[in-house]
Amino acid sequence: MQLLNTSIRKLSALALGVTLAFGPVAAPAQNLFAPVIRVNDSVVTAYELEQRARMLTVLNAPGNAQELAREQLVDDRLRIQAAEAAGIVPSPEEVLDGMTEFAGRANLSRDEFIQALEGSGVSAQTFRDFVRAGLSWRLLVQARFAGRVNLTEDEIDRALGASGGSSVRVLLSELIMPAPPAEAEAVRARAERISQTTSVAEFSAQARQYSATSSRGAGGRLPWQNLDDLPPVLRPLVLALAPGEVTDPIPIPNAVALFQLRDIEETGFTPPSYSAIEYAAYYLPGGRSDATLAQARVLASQVDRCDDLYGVAQGQPENVLDRQALPPGEIPTDIAFELSKLDPGEVSTALTRSNGQTLVFLMLCGRTAEMNDDVDRDQFALGLRNQRLQSLAESYLSQLRADARIVTQ
Repeated sequence: MQLLNTSIRKLSALALGVTLAFGPVAAPAQNLFAPVIRVNDSVVTAYELEQRARMLTVLNAPGNAQELAREQLVDDRLRIQAAEAAGIVPSPEEVLDGMTEFAGRANLSRDEFIQALEGSGVSAQTFRDFVRAGLSWRLLVQARFAGRVNLTEDEIDRALGASGGSSVRVLLSELIMPAPPAEAEAVRARAERISQTTSVAEFSAQARQYSATSSRGAGGRLPWQNLDDLPPVLRPLVLALAPGEVTDPIPIPNAVALFQLRDIEETGFTPPSYSAIEYAAYYLPGGRSDATLAQARVLASQVDRCDDLYGVAQGQPENVLDRQALPPGEIPTDIAFELSKLDPGEVSTALTRSNGQTLVFLMLCGRTAEMNDDVDRDQFALGLRNQRLQSLAESYLSQLRADARIVTQ
């Protein structure tokens, strides 16, 4: 077990799925095999929920293990259902290979990994189910989207900022529409309609009417931004646009985002790249209500730097203030985009959590520049393809979740 405890910390992030907002469900002790969640025609039993939560605890996954287990198991059911509908069912040999590969990341053999899990009360079947769901999804995503992530040499040059040693900057308009559960379907349909426009004036009119960001009054129009300042997942989507075109709807927590490219140009200036971006998120109950937004405006006038928020949060539960310093690629897309518009000490109140019931008071603390090294072009292109593939996969899973019938017992 000591070997597992030492190695397993490296695997914490591997156990994480896409976060949903379900409340905790207590597994009935008298019948562990009773259904606690129904996902379309499938069920999740109390035993599965208890086992996944225990596995996440062994993997040192951050957060509430019970809630995270629930989120993962719902998504796993959706992934398997979609894969089976497409005729994709991993073979037993493929699942075993996947288990071996996962265990190898902790420097353990498959049998050693299973033995360590069983020693902590986690069955081999729980591990097998976890790997099978992930493998089914990976095969489905490859089959469904691989043909849509081909890159031209010009696109790679642009993303690298390599053409003539110059960098790329873009002129975007944004439209971020809140999408609480009761309105999610209507908002998604509206976003699909708006994404078809090529008119800057029409997009701006829609942003004035529907957007929740501070740029709403300007019709969603943003100033010039360096491409490298955008979230990694957004860069290839923007580069695929011609001026006037709009991205496909991008699901983000409690909202749907659209971006229109108004102009693009190369410059002789190469902006610094960053090894880490530090930010603080202070959570205010009440969502985008007038009272909460007014409270956020008062707070913004009282704080000048992230350290000031510790005094604001003093005496409150620890989870009301979240301060992070992460590589750009590890920051959630919606937060990363808001941070790209801020200077240190500036604030955004465009985002919400908890199905729109919590307002995110987001402050940029600072950016840490990294030393520029020679970039491996092939590795960079592979990373760019994977970013596009990941974005398409996340969007597809969000669509499956929105269309699913999910009932908690």
